[in-house]
Amino acid sequence: MGRLFGTDGVRGVANTELTIELAYKLGQAGAYVLTKETHHQPIILVGRDTRISGNMLEAALIAGICSVGAKAIKIGVVPTPAVAYLTRKYKADAGVVISASHNPVKYNGIKFFNSEGYKLRDELEEEIEGIILDHTEELPTPIGEEVGTIVEEPNALDEYIAFLKSTVDVDLKGLKIAVDCANGAAYMAGPKVLEALGAELIVIGNEPNGCNINKDCGSTHMEYLQEVVKANKVDLGLAFDGDADRCLAIDENGNLVDGDQIMAICGLQMKKENTLTGNTIVATVMSNLGLFIMAEKNGLNIEKTKVGDRYVLEEMLKDNYKLGGEQSGHIIFLDYNTTGDGILTALQLLSVMKKTGKKLSELASVMEVLPQVLVNAKVSNDKKYSYLENEKIKKAIEELEQKFAGEGRVLIRPSGTEPLIRVMIEGKDEKVLKEEAEKLAELIKTELNK
Repeated sequence: MGRLFGTDGVRGVANTELTIELAYKLGQAGAYVLTKETHHQPIILVGRDTRISGNMLEAALIAGICSVGAKAIKIGVVPTPAVAYLTRKYKADAGVVISASHNPVKYNGIKFFNSEGYKLRDELEEEIEGIILDHTEELPTPIGEEVGTIVEEPNALDEYIAFLKSTVDVDLKGLKIAVDCANGAAYMAGPKVLEALGAELIVIGNEPNGCNINKDCGSTHMEYLQEVVKANKVDLGLAFDGDADRCLAIDENGNLVDGDQIMAICGLQMKKENTLTGNTIVATVMSNLGLFIMAEKNGLNIEKTKVGDRYVLEEMLKDNYKLGGEQSGHIIFLDYNTTGDGILTALQLLSVMKKTGKKLSELASVMEVLPQVLVNAKVSNDKKYSYLENEKIKKAIEELEQKFAGEGRVLIRPSGTEPLIRVMIEGKDEKVLKEEAEKLAELIKTELNK
């Protein structure tokens, strides 16, 4: 059975891979699996980002939800973490968000949260897949009064904004901030929160038209924000991705401050305030070596996981760790929310700036970022997990690992959300890293696309 779920829900090109039929079936099977233990009419929260296919998929998904007798609450365009938070607040039985996060507009995705606002365990995803692909269970088809209904919740976004404001105990008066909303789900919530806390803003990427989400803007394209920061002499820039579960920053000099650095800054402040359980940050194998060196110097411990925020979260929940995340800016502050939250991350970073009175460049200098080169090899989804079965690829990887042993590392991993294999090499000489990474990526592409 081919898996529908990747590391972050079901993703694909809207209307060909992620069809309305599949969205309908996911609505049916998801609503059934997540609520079959309930002894009341199940309630499922549905949010989406700004991409053009969102309305179409929302209609199909909700039709599926209602067809098994569940009630759908539409909360419209909201950040993914808002769905996680509001599912808990409204005591809903599950939440669903329609978004492909940082991916281009042609993609879309469907991601479920359980009643506690956490992404689904593998076994639940497999149960949903089994119903859709193998017809393992007969779904109920209620009639008459038992058919599901749809309601809209107009106050959802305001309630999420109120929650975000409650997570910091400082105001942002005196800070001038450039904000890039990626023409995505943060376009209303991000500026509203920051303004309400007293910041002076220059806002870009806040005019979504359905087709411009993540297009040359947001956390995957930081160049324009860098220009805006330098041209307007602001204190920092903040960039979200399409569904606002990520945040990256630009310091006052126009330099990138990535997720690893944000975790270092916030982790040290939390250690100082005794709110960092076990003085531990949870990061992935893709985190920069500089983060591990910083931790060692400052008495912090780093727990390492596989790539994917769900694995970070699993590790955090296991030992009640409070801070974890990825270089991409997907950071979880478990005291406040159950998933990565870009606006919340921005607020925590700004809070450290206000409390310490330091500029972002000074705070970020606690960690030296070592050169890291990432090259993607385009490989079809059905072949991307078989790279280690190819002798040529295997040999090339082994040779590279020997070459960089002791002063860097080589990491190869299939993307959980796209038809790609990522080749990452870390070390001292960026030129050499780039050459080697491109060579290996080309070999992978040639060998696996035969």
